[in-house]
Amino acid sequence: MRNDKTKERLNKISGAALFSALAYLCVFFFHFIKVGGFLTFDAKDTFLVMCGMTFGPAFGVISTLIVTFLEFITISGTGPYGFLMNFVSSASFVFFASLIYKYRRSYQGAIVGLITSVFAMTAVMMGMNLLVTPRYTGMSASDVAAMIPTVLLPFNLTKAVLNAGLSLLLYKPVSSALRRAKLVPAKDGSKPKARYTVISTVAAILIIAAAVLCFIFVLNGKFSLVR
Repeated sequence: MRNDKTKERLNKISGAALFSALAYLCVFFFHFIKVGGFLTFDAKDTFLVMCGMTFGPAFGVISTLIVTFLEFITISGTGPYGFLMNFVSSASFVFFASLIYKYRRSYQGAIVGLITSVFAMTAVMMGMNLLVTPRYTGMSASDVAAMIPTVLLPFNLTKAVLNAGLSLLLYKPVSSALRRAKLVPAKDGSKPKARYTVISTVAAILIIAAAVLCFIFVLNGKFSLVR
């Protein structure tokens, strides 16, 4: 029994390390969309939320802390304030989705968790922008508040929606690969019907396309692939 528990814990750590590595590679090699002078989208939250939904909220948040800290000490130029904003943004997205999925471990639970995370992360970041952005940018609090409806709110909402769409698209194939590698149990929640899988895949692709178009044409973001 003890050996089984030890093996299960080691599998969780190995799986979480894999998700963390994929998340870090997203920020190390790929730099997707930049809005303004300090708002940047990358896809690391996609892999971090999959980590949390697969292994639990604690693993998800710890992996988020590790990845954002590695980003801070290796490639980030935004300093401690940037690290704080980066961590809070990703952790809030990961925590709420994985917490809901933990107690509603089904395909529908994953969707509800991701939708909840979209709004939770957006709300949390509005507060963080009011508290931290003036110190980071040197702008006045009133100037930052004026940016909320035109830049900060749509950016964070679109960022969360895009990560949710990517997670919805990638979660099933990634979790299937982890099951084949025996890093997660053979059965992980209820299996969705084929028609729901097709519908969710099409919906995810449409969500991703809409979010990217919003970044580029509404928020005047600059698209680049490699950092």
